Amino acid sequence: MPKSKRSKVVHLTQVQKKDKELRTKLFDNVREAADNFSHIYVFGVENMRNTYLKDVRTHFSDSRIFFGKTKVMAKALGMTDAEEYQPGLSKLTPYIEGSVGLLLSNREPTEVLEYFENYSEIDYARAGVKATRDFTIPAGVVYSRGGDIPVEEDVAMPHSLEVTVRKWGMPTKLDKGKVVLDGDYELCKEGRTLNSHQTALLKLFGVAMAEFRIQVKAYWSQASTEVTPVEDPNAMED
Repeated sequence: MPKSKRSKVVHLTQVQKKDKELRTKLFDNVREAADNFSHIYVFGVENMRNTYLKDVRTHFSDSRIFFGKTKVMAKALGMTDAEEYQPGLSKLTPYIEGSVGLLLSNREPTEVLEYFENYSEIDYARAGVKATRDFTIPAGVVYSRGGDIPVEEDVAMPHSLEVTVRKWGMPTKLDKGKVVLDGDYELCKEGRTLNSHQTALLKLFGVAMAEFRIQVKAYWSQASTEVTPVEDPNAMED
């Protein structure tokens, strides 16, 4: 007898229970860590990549990093003076919004701030981000780096990719087994938002336009119970 194709029933109460358990665990873990570390840093992330965040976790293996629901983390620290878990922590919670996480550590602010100021990783852009430079592929035979390096140092694009790049928007054709363009092709313009076809082409040509960067927004110190805002050293460059 054939199996029924009717949709299976999903008990939402079980989903809600699991979600509540995760929130409770995050809440408890943040408070536990707050008891064991002398500094709490709120950090923001640009161009999030789990691989690079894992590297940061490894560097701070003697500390705790939380990157979860911001409302839960803020509530764990305390939203008001009356609710704050430790004195002064409520002044930190306004910074816990958007794509941010918490670093709880015994390392001094000078060391932590210096590390993040000098840490960045370049990666391929994803759809929705803005191009950081113009990129135009010159007319003629299309090379693997799209004209980014001298022709004598490059190799022609394999003919097997012609269908793919044409699908992604490049007006290419095959001429005697070579992928060619009749005219220059402007792939992207600096400051304009990239779509998925553009990012796929940029990756194919080896052009990275995304920078994974972490910026500490503010930190709390147990000894002083004070919160210190941190100015982004790269803010003027954006």
